[in-house]
Amino acid sequence: MAVPARRTSKTVKRKRRTHFKLEVPGMVDCPNCGEKKLAHRVCKECGTYKGTEVVSK
Repeated sequence: MAVPARRTSKTVKRKRRTHFKLEVPGMVDCPNCGEKKLAHRVCKECGTYKGTEVVSK
């Protein structure tokens, strides 16, 4: 079984983990009411998607 020849230093370990982080979801403005919503999803405020009412409020 392979074993590391040397210990991984703190610097090398932290450089490797710089891309391991949380990302903010893609928020866009609703074209109907102007509220922030997730992209490609029905607006929670007005219930529209691509200009058509999907959920009645």
